Amino acid sequence: MVYNELAKKTLSTRRVNLINLNSTPDTLSSTGGIVLAGKIFSKSGLSYGESDTISKKERQVLTILAGLQVQGRTRFAEIEQFRHDQLFRQALNLSRVYAPDTLRLYVEQIVSSASGRVHAFLDQVNLNLLQKVKLTSIVSQYGRYIPVDVDVSPLDNSRSHKEGVSRTYKGHDGYAPIFSYIGTEGYMLDEQLRPGKQHCQKETPEYLQANLEKLEKLQLDTPILFRLDSGNDAFDTLKVLADSPHYFLIKRNLRREPHQKWIDIAEGGNGSCYEPRPGKIVYTGVLTTSHPKAKEDSSLALVDQVYRVTIRSTDHEGNAYLFPKSEVEVYWTNLYEDPETVIELYHDHATSEQFHSELKTDMNFERLPSGKLSVNKLLLHIAMISFNTIRCIEQAALEHEKLLPYRHKGKRKRLRKVIDDIIRVAGKVVTHARSLTLKIWDHDPWYPVFNQLYLQL
Repeated sequence: MVYNELAKKTLSTRRVNLINLNSTPDTLSSTGGIVLAGKIFSKSGLSYGESDTISKKERQVLTILAGLQVQGRTRFAEIEQFRHDQLFRQALNLSRVYAPDTLRLYVEQIVSSASGRVHAFLDQVNLNLLQKVKLTSIVSQYGRYIPVDVDVSPLDNSRSHKEGVSRTYKGHDGYAPIFSYIGTEGYMLDEQLRPGKQHCQKETPEYLQANLEKLEKLQLDTPILFRLDSGNDAFDTLKVLADSPHYFLIKRNLRREPHQKWIDIAEGGNGSCYEPRPGKIVYTGVLTTSHPKAKEDSSLALVDQVYRVTIRSTDHEGNAYLFPKSEVEVYWTNLYEDPETVIELYHDHATSEQFHSELKTDMNFERLPSGKLSVNKLLLHIAMISFNTIRCIEQAALEHEKLLPYRHKGKRKRLRKVIDDIIRVAGKVVTHARSLTLKIWDHDPWYPVFNQLYLQL
């Protein structure tokens, strides 16, 4: 009796909350923002334009993969859900959308027969895109610089047998790609996929030389500031940047160099000294010397070393240490800035860790889909364009601050938020008089921004 009453009560509740489910012959799309990405692809030369470098089929393969990546999709199998998507095909200027196995086959054919041509084409597309965006500089007391942050960030591909996967310095199996980000917005200037066990310094001078060639083509008026961490503290790296017309800032790897040496230099009155609290003394200064390997290659002139030595005799609560604790930071640089400014400029380099996270987490690019290193290199190269496309949409959206559904005080939005809020805008696709129309709900909170972006991009 109790069971029957409970069943009736449950059935009554279900009837109250019931939502009828049905299908519709109308064409609907959950990724309306692909039209914005398509416009950027077209203007940058990825999906539209004359090219003697690659064939139409190769162009379509690259565009299809980029169209997936801007949605945070990396697996070949995920193209299946867009094979009959009219909006996806027309927005990206595609004559057809290949099946997953066909797409994978074509990618493998490209890397085996046309790898050099295709990579050169993608580099040009990325430069076309960067020439159309606004690159914000860092302003200091004495100068203005566009930062170029170069760093290695491992991709975790543990428990896989993919070519090139090996032990990284992070303690997991994967790849160890190197990235270059330009501007405070974090656009990707260049990338290079490397085996996991490869040391971060190996092939870096050649990589930086390629970066310099790309910067020369961009023809930027504002001075460039390269920033690298201590993993790239090497004579060859320093020489490439010192011979260029740009500024550089590289953290020194003191290796076995004793801290006492720098403590003696600091206490010798070479720089300035201040006491932020009792028991803590901070020394800063500049020491101009030649590189330790300058005797082997005298072409490198004297270089400034900015240092900061911190000596603590007590902790922050005033408890005395048995022995004073010391911290030493040293940086190679050719900046004409005071030591504190130089150190703060380097600390801002840590922002690039967020850019790594956006690629790996927000775009779901941590685990690469192919077992072949050459294929994954091509996919990462395409991901650079997809990354910059989303970043371009994000920056354009932030220009319409008053139209945003919620207040945003930051200078950037996470790429995942851009994908969720703008790329994955739902709409109805209507075909009439040989034209395609995307209809978005007029009460959609993102419609005012979306409409402005469509007109602007």
